[in-house]
Amino acid sequence: MFPADKDKTNFYGVKAVKVYKNLDLYGKKVDIAVLDGVIKKVGKTEESGIDCTGLSVYPGLFDIHIHGCGGYDTMDEGALPHISHIEAQHGTTSFLPTTMTAPMENIRKIVNQPIKYYGGAKIWGFHLEGPYISPKYKGAQNEKYIKVPDIKEFSALKNIKMVTIAPELNASAEFIKNCKAVVSLGHTDADYNAALKAIENGAKCLTHTFNAMPPLHHRNPGPIGAAIEKNIYVQVICDGLHIHKSVIWGLYKIFGADRMILISDSMRAAGLYGGEYEFGGQNITVKNSVARTADGAIAGSTSFLWDCVRKAVEFGIPKEDAVSMATRTPAALMGVKTGEVKAGYDADLIFADDDMNIKSVFARGKEIKPD
Repeated sequence: MFPADKDKTNFYGVKAVKVYKNLDLYGKKVDIAVLDGVIKKVGKTEESGIDCTGLSVYPGLFDIHIHGCGGYDTMDEGALPHISHIEAQHGTTSFLPTTMTAPMENIRKIVNQPIKYYGGAKIWGFHLEGPYISPKYKGAQNEKYIKVPDIKEFSALKNIKMVTIAPELNASAEFIKNCKAVVSLGHTDADYNAALKAIENGAKCLTHTFNAMPPLHHRNPGPIGAAIEKNIYVQVICDGLHIHKSVIWGLYKIFGADRMILISDSMRAAGLYGGEYEFGGQNITVKNSVARTADGAIAGSTSFLWDCVRKAVEFGIPKEDAVSMATRTPAALMGVKTGEVKAGYDADLIFADDDMNIKSVFARGKEIKPD
């Protein structure tokens, strides 16, 4: 959308600041100055620049639960550069590639690879979803490779920043207490007491809340009731398919934008058409944008995170809060500096029109061009 920089320096040999002018930032008109991929100023400036009248600016999204897109899966060897680029095209500039329940040697091969920056969405580390989960609530995970938590085995893995665990399993208490990654409760048959104990031991989040766990019942509140009581973070797939809009609204009312996190949980079919796909070693059928296993279980989503943000806005959640739940809030959970349009932050930016149609995405100040 914008002209490429031909000259890297100005007359004095100093790298030129790129200025985007007249952007709307939640109702406030601002100019954004970018230098070396970092935001230098947000506010009115007398410097000349590119007129962006009619466009709103949002921080690039942070997806902490994504398996793949565009035909690629995190578990595929060599897939990460492709996923990184495709995600950035759709507004996600930070992510945690999420693994599936699989042989441990396969998981180790993926997560132990050096983390690199591929020029698109930044990888902050991996989210290990399985194998330490409940067979009863396995969802699309491969039951053949499910096992009890093993903190010694887990600690030998590299680059894990989040792990999903079923807290009712043997050795889970020791695992949670000694785990250095963010622990999220999911794919679990835990009752209220087991979930409460896990939170007290250090668990900070629920994985795709309401999906792959006991429902919230007025006498048996389960993990959702424990999460409400302790006010931990909750991941939510807001694609309009996994959870009814009234429940999305209810979660927002309970947890607010500071504790509710939007995720895509996307699989390799995101951005593609219906048909047959592989996911976690199983055959998945995508029809009418819904991915299902052979036994009918929903198998992740086919949406990008920006789609989920737009759906949240459609459901009545204020735009700034909807965006925060996909930017600032996951960044706060993970303890990383991203997800805000603020001086000193990477220039990870989304420019969109009034209908939230993306017009341009910038990752570290570089505009990501469509293929």
